[in-house]
Amino acid sequence: MLNTEDYVFWKLANFFISELDYRYITLSQDQKELWLEKRENKDAQVIRLLNHNIDWSNWLQKDIERTVLNGENIRKQMTRGELNLLNIYVTSNPPVDDYEFRINKPFVEPTRKKTIVTSMLIERAQTHEKIEHLAKFFGANINFRDYGEVQEEVIESLKSDTLALAVNKVKKERALFDQGKPFFTYIFIAIQVVMFLLLELFGGSTTTNTLIQFGAKVNPLILEGEWWRFLTPIFLHIGFLHLVMNTIGLYYIGTTVERIFGRLRFLFIYLIAGFGGSVASFIFSPNLSAGASGAIFGCFGALLYFGLIYPKLFLRTMGLNLFMVLAINLAFGFTVSNVDNAGHIGGLIGGFLAAGIVHFPKKKKLLMQSGALIVTLLLSIGLLQYGFTHPTKVIGEVGVWETAQGYIEGEEYEKAYDLLAEFTQEEEASEEIYFLLSYTEIKLNHLDEAEKTLLKVLELDPKFHEAHYNLALVYLELQDYENAKLHAEKAVEIEPTNKNYVDLLNQF
Repeated sequence: MLNTEDYVFWKLANFFISELDYRYITLSQDQKELWLEKRENKDAQVIRLLNHNIDWSNWLQKDIERTVLNGENIRKQMTRGELNLLNIYVTSNPPVDDYEFRINKPFVEPTRKKTIVTSMLIERAQTHEKIEHLAKFFGANINFRDYGEVQEEVIESLKSDTLALAVNKVKKERALFDQGKPFFTYIFIAIQVVMFLLLELFGGSTTTNTLIQFGAKVNPLILEGEWWRFLTPIFLHIGFLHLVMNTIGLYYIGTTVERIFGRLRFLFIYLIAGFGGSVASFIFSPNLSAGASGAIFGCFGALLYFGLIYPKLFLRTMGLNLFMVLAINLAFGFTVSNVDNAGHIGGLIGGFLAAGIVHFPKKKKLLMQSGALIVTLLLSIGLLQYGFTHPTKVIGEVGVWETAQGYIEGEEYEKAYDLLAEFTQEEEASEEIYFLLSYTEIKLNHLDEAEKTLLKVLELDPKFHEAHYNLALVYLELQDYENAKLHAEKAVEIEPTNKNYVDLLNQF
């Protein structure tokens, strides 16, 4: 025979784990003290069960103080603002001296005052009354046997079932984070490092023309049919720091996502997220762009999908930290120039939807997966349709300038001219665009056109000294020496310290 206290202890443990979904934290070696947690239960995020015969209230007080210190350590690990801890003693008899005043009010951790311990005694003589009180506290029903002594076999069976339940719950949770060993994460890291070295070898990772040649996202070229630029930018990086930051991010978050979703699902998520980031950047950012950031944000999106399906586990394991990192990165993108936040947000959404399409290994939610697929297709088709039917909206002046500059660096003056001429015909261009157009016209020996274009530049900005200088050179070629001297004088007047301007003027 074993006494009622053992039965009560394991019955309560079983009830908390099976009925209220509490999670095992730790069990003492003698199996008399059990700690459980359930973060979403605001009234009792942590439960401590102790099976112990209490003789004196002084011991009870000291144990409560030890419990609040342990609870404070748990609170810090859980990064909670406040922790409510339910401290339950299962005992054959209450202390022989006065003890009620020690448990009538919650005991608050004296330093930070953020850990609050509510204690209660369940003694043999009042087991049913105390159990009913506990049931009301949780709004649940706890069924107990009516007799005092319980067969040892019953208790051992109850204990075994409870421990197995706790262990299986932990195993199931761990299994969700172990669906596959990282493989493609390392492949992608290797690819982006190799591509960075190739960029540096063939002209530099910050050189516009080199980036264009290797597949950076360039809106005008996408409009010309180079659709692969929705994917190739994922593997390119602009500068060493860009590569390092994205490689670190991919290593940490990519391995996590690949462990949760498995290799092939991760491959799908990563590529769809990268595609989504490029499409969003294509629509909302005319600038040249490259980098794995959109795909990495897609990994964040996949983890948010994990949180949608497993909210309790998500919040307990990564939720707060993930939200903080995501918020910091998005805020950084909105406040710092030259950061393609459209690509980040597009990747985030793409990763979330891609995770919804593939779901989790060995699990199916056909309705949800079908819905995610339909939304993904509609978004992709809609955005691409808009982009290709409104080309001037997605190119933008900056994108035209960057692309033309890249062509000029590569001495592809015809391409630069065609792009700039088309843009100036369809949009209200700035003097910088017209000046770049005039430069291509000079290089192509279209001097009459260059003259008109440079006069347009000076109409927009009479102080544009480079335009005066180039126009003087054009007039020299056209043998219009009077106008050549006039514009050389104006160039020197605006920028008198420029040696090239002074040397040109001295020729007259």
